[in-house]
Order: sequence, then structure tokens, then C-alpha cells
Amino acid sequence: MSKGFFVTGTDTGVGKTLVSLGLMQALQAQGFCVVGMKPVASGCPPTAEGLRNADAQALRAQSSVTPPYELVNPCAFEAAVAPHIAAAREGRNIELNVIMDAFGRLAALAERVVVEGVGGWRVPLNASHCVSDLALALGLPVLLVVGLRLGCLNHAILSWESMRASGVRCAGWVASQIDADMAYVEENVACLTAFFGVPPVGVIRHLAGREVGPGPVAGRLDLVSLAG
Repeated sequence: MSKGFFVTGTDTGVGKTLVSLGLMQALQAQGFCVVGMKPVASGCPPTAEGLRNADAQALRAQSSVTPPYELVNPCAFEAAVAPHIAAAREGRNIELNVIMDAFGRLAALAERVVVEGVGGWRVPLNASHCVSDLALALGLPVLLVVGLRLGCLNHAILSWESMRASGVRCAGWVASQIDADMAYVEENVACLTAFFGVPPVGVIRHLAGREVGPGPVAGRLDLVSLAG
């Protein structure tokens, strides 16, 4: 197993943060010291301490140690829009070397770093780089979170094919049912399993109420398959 994992998704709002938190808890249950990272986040409300993102704060809270927020989320933007647009609105640019430096400092604090991407696999970060380029630069195996809803097959297959073509190591995929009323969930999972050539590392049924949290997700992830 490498130093950690990069968690990406077929879109925004597909459960990347919940899967990342569950993965962190599962690794912690195996005895690893784990930290979470959300390198780029838009939609960060201003606070007395600066811009803060709810997902980044959740990853930081789940971490085995408590690193400075600026290492967990080095690129924070207030506007809840695509990150490169949010950066431009603030007269800033998302620099991969800044993220790489923060990752290196986090990696020195823990045995595993779970990095959550922003949006989907090919979301632009600046004029010349996308989320996929960040994953390649970090050198981490990539876990794809597929948001199960109508239309997910196209998004999932395109994302997986792009991941394979990029040269990253595909650690696996997680089926995340974000539509509580989605029909034929099993059939959709079976279709993607056939296309990907591997079954999902976990199937996360739609969660509500007390079920929402890293614990239920951690129990549904097969770390043996992920490590392989």
C-alpha cells in the first residue's frame, strides 16, 4: 500500500467527502496514523480565522493528528463555483507546487494521507491543469466515487477511461447511491463492474439520519481489494 489515496468522483455532490472519511476511519481501525487533505475547495465561508470549508474541516477532524488548517486546505476560495473561476475572482491562481508542499508536510505527520479532489476527475484547476494532473503529481492511487443516479453510467465510464488513459493507478471504485429512489441499483453496479473489469470496493446505499457518517461507510469498504 502506498502513502495514501486520492479520492475523486464522477461529479460534485456524489459522496467524495463521506467516502474519504469512511476510508480514513477504516485505515485508522487497522492501526494507521491517517490525515485527510482537501487541497482545493470553493464555497469557503469567511470566519475569524480565515476562509473555512466544511468538507476540509471534517477531514481535519477525522485525522489522527490535528494539522494546521492551511495544510489540509491550502487553496480555499469563498465563491461556490468552479475552483479556477473562484480563484480568478480573487485574483489568485491555483499552483500545484503549493499543494505538493502542503502534501509533503502532511505526509511527514502520518502513515497515510487521504486526499479528496474537488468536483470530478477533469475539473480545471487553472489554465493548464485539471484535477487529474494533481493526482498524477501526487503519485497516489486513485479511488473513483460513482454517484448512483440516472445518467451515472456515462459519467462513470468516461471518468474511468480517462483515469486509465492518464497513467494513474486505479485503486478501485465505490458505488455511492445519492438518489434514494434510483431504480435498478444492482443492475447499474453490475454494468459498471463489467465495463471496469473489477467489482466495487464498496457499495454505499443511500444514507439518512443516524446512518450518515464515516462509521457506516468504513464498514462497507473492502480494504483488501483496495490495497491490491
